[in-house]
This record gives sequence, structure tokens and C-alpha cells, in this order.
Amino acid sequence: MRVGMFLNYAGGFRDTADEVAELEAAGVDLVMVPEAYSFDAVSQLGFLAARTSTITLASGILQLYTRTPTLTAMTAAGLDYVSDGRFELGIGASGPQVVEGFHGVRYDAPVGRIREIVDVCRMTWRREPVVHQGRNYRIPLPAGEGTGLGKPLKLINHPVRERIPITVAALGPKSVEQTAEIADGWLPMFFHPERAAGTWGAALAAGAVKRDAGLAPLDVFASPALAITDRPDAAAAAIAAVKPQLALYIGGMGARGKNFYNDLIAGYGFEADAARIQDLYLDGRKEEAAAAVPDELVGAISLIGPTSHVAERVDAFRQAGVTSLAVTPLARTSAERLALMTGFRALVG
Repeated sequence: MRVGMFLNYAGGFRDTADEVAELEAAGVDLVMVPEAYSFDAVSQLGFLAARTSTITLASGILQLYTRTPTLTAMTAAGLDYVSDGRFELGIGASGPQVVEGFHGVRYDAPVGRIREIVDVCRMTWRREPVVHQGRNYRIPLPAGEGTGLGKPLKLINHPVRERIPITVAALGPKSVEQTAEIADGWLPMFFHPERAAGTWGAALAAGAVKRDAGLAPLDVFASPALAITDRPDAAAAAIAAVKPQLALYIGGMGARGKNFYNDLIAGYGFEADAARIQDLYLDGRKEEAAAAVPDELVGAISLIGPTSHVAERVDAFRQAGVTSLAVTPLARTSAERLALMTGFRALVG
């Protein structure tokens, strides 16, 4: 099982690069750089590539709508080049709040867009003439659109690899099925080991049947919060620290009746809690919404508690099929994060 860590996308690059170099020396396998509405992920990934030598660098995630498929392919090839083949491309739909509200781009057809981006990326990296055949980008363009001068072109540069790993963030059944069919990795949010098979098992199985035999087994990611402590008060504080983010997603990332994360948590068996959290959050009572997040839910999707308990939960994630743990360490300083991740690396083995 790979051990990795999500970086804080709201921070600066230089201090983060120093920290990642220390994580690399401690044996951490990968770091993931999110992209929300702060600095872009690509700049930080390029900066990290120059300051590290062995650790895997991944985007976690680049949004489907903010770059054309070909630009995504070019960007990934460039990052793979500057990192000497250490880059993994993480892509996902994000949500309408970010895509439409921040970028001003229509949020539509995420499943079709994912397939097209994967196809175009692999076509580009093989240095084949790029032919867009998807719903959103087509050559030739429909009658009356474009100049009529467009033609398929191939990447000028020779990529370091013609098969850069692609991880897809997916939650819905159709998207998860497609991910299991075409992607190298799958990144679900709020992974619950005991509920994963019931939530996604059928979709994963359906996709696996159609999976190309040339693809390696699907790399399954989980991204739990991490706090290893023998002190009950510290564990309680860590659980409390996770709740505002959960409340944001369950309550605020979408409208009533159209919130992917709320549906997920309801499907885990917390239907009444999910409804209450959403009602409170959308009414502007964010602190009450966070307080309404059940401790049981936080404990199930996180790695919080004594070493023995965390080890048991790591085994639960492993038994549920997780092959990469990209954690969010609950620590205040770089030194604390390094110590926590070093201990966690040794615990996972």
C-alpha cells in the first residue's frame, strides 16, 4: 500500500517544497496537489519537481472544465518531463460552485468529458494526430462553426512516457463504472471501508468486465484525515477538526436534492444526519451543521486514535481494496506533520 499526503492548496510553495523534500527522505511515496480556487496546481507541481527526486507528484485534482483535453495532455507531459517520469494525472469534475461560479464555464456531461480527456491524453502521449470525437470538442467542427482550417496535429515533443497514470475522482455509479473501465486509478471522496462494497461494488465490477487487459489493476485511493494519539482529548479535538469540512461538502456543495456528497453520506446509512446537516448549512448555521456531523461517520472515514486503532483501520481500508492512502495529517506545524507521516509510514509498512 502506497503512503501519500494531500498538500494544503492555500499555502505558499517554498515552505511546502522544503517539507515535501523531508517527506521524500522519510519514505513517503507520493504527494497530491489539489486545485480549487487558490494558486493553480501546475505551478506548485513544477516547483516541487525541481526540489525533489524520487517522490511521486500527483494532481489531486485538475478540473475537467478548466482546460481543453489537449492542454491537459500537454500539461501532464510537461510535468512528467520536469519530474523525470514521476507525475500522475488526477482529474475530476469538481462541482458547479467552482466550475460555474469561479471559472464561468458550464458544468455539464462530466462522464463523457472524462472519457474524452482520457482518450485524448493517451493519443497525445503516443504522439498520434489528435482527433477529438467527444461531445464537447469535435474535429471537424459542426457546420457554421470554426474556420474550417483545423486539422489533427501531433505533439511536437517526445514525452518521457506514453502512458502517464490517470486517476479519476468519481462518486456516482456511471462515473465509477467508467473509471474502473478506463482509468489507472480511482479517487473517491470520504471512503468508508465498511460501506464501500455496498456503495460502489456493482459499478466497479461492471467496469472491470470492460477493462482493457493491458491496464494494470485499478489503483484505489482513499484520503482519510490522520491523527495518531493516545490522548482521548486530542482524538476528540481531531474528530472535531474534521467536521467543518464534512459539513461544507455534505451541506454546502450543492442545492437540496442535488448534492453528490450528501447523497453519498445518506447512502452510507446517515440519511437523517445528512438532511439535517444540509438544512443547517444552507440556512447559514454552519457551526451547528458541523456539530451535527456524527462522530461515528468521522471515525469510519478517518484514521484517528491510538496506534493500535489506526493500524486496525488501515487494515480495514486495505481489506476494502485501497492500494494508496493519501492522507490529510491533522498537525499544526511542518515538524509535527513530518513526525506524524514518518510514524504512519512505519505503521503501514
